[in-house]
Amino acid sequence: MRIGTVTELWRYPVKSLRGERLAEARLQVHKGVLGDRGWAVRDEAKGEIRGGRNLHALVQAESRYVAEPDGSTTPDAEITLPDGTRFLTSDPQAANHMSRLVGRTVTLWPQQAPEAEEFYRRAPPDNPDLEAEYRALFGRVPGEPLPDMRQFPEELMTYVSPRGTFFDVWPLHFLTRATLAALQAEAPGSRIDVRRFRPNFVIDVAESGFVEQGWVGRRIRVGEVLVEVPAPCPRCVITTLQQADLPKEPQIMRAIVRAANQNIGAYGSVIEPGRIRLGDPVELAA
Repeated sequence: MRIGTVTELWRYPVKSLRGERLAEARLQVHKGVLGDRGWAVRDEAKGEIRGGRNLHALVQAESRYVAEPDGSTTPDAEITLPDGTRFLTSDPQAANHMSRLVGRTVTLWPQQAPEAEEFYRRAPPDNPDLEAEYRALFGRVPGEPLPDMRQFPEELMTYVSPRGTFFDVWPLHFLTRATLAALQAEAPGSRIDVRRFRPNFVIDVAESGFVEQGWVGRRIRVGEVLVEVPAPCPRCVITTLQQADLPKEPQIMRAIVRAANQNIGAYGSVIEPGRIRLGDPVELAA
């Protein structure tokens, strides 16, 4: 049954940096959109791969590939900082540029093999008060619930991402325009913009409300690709941060917690690979 149409496609060459819009995307099992989160920043003081939840300034930079990924190696990405500085991920000064941006000593890394367990291992928390740490990472104020971590794969208690990738959890994130409209209605004074939520694809649907949360546990076919929907996407502090022309708006999280059960969009995992193009139909498969 057709439920919608793909209206936007996104890829993020560097984890937590702003991404690039695509006309079509090739998707692989375990990897999602080819080249997505191909690079990430490693905090050398912590000895851990980190993203915008910890290093908020990352969302102020943007990235794009200078060559199309082929699935065998990770090509260079060009990074543009807020002051207009541009450089490649392979530039000898890349780490220095990124360190100045975030105010900590960091390095840039391409995805490593799944066998690199120590590379992906999670470091001890910054704050010994775990509830305070999680509230900071997820942008929750006292009295608001925290996401239920039991819905996520157990390996993420040990590793910062599924080994071999730089994804937070599953390889895909998708979002409907209905959800963006519903959230805007709940937060009329805020700028609800797709860039805050970093989806891989945006779907136009006829329904209203936070509709993709109703697809959890089912499969959807998007163009040539069959996608399993394992869980909704609980939002973190990144949603509220200043980036590009979007202001910092912590009140967005209040609306997400109040009206959307903490979730905006849903996660996906590729069952059958293929291509997705703008205008492709989206169908409920099961």
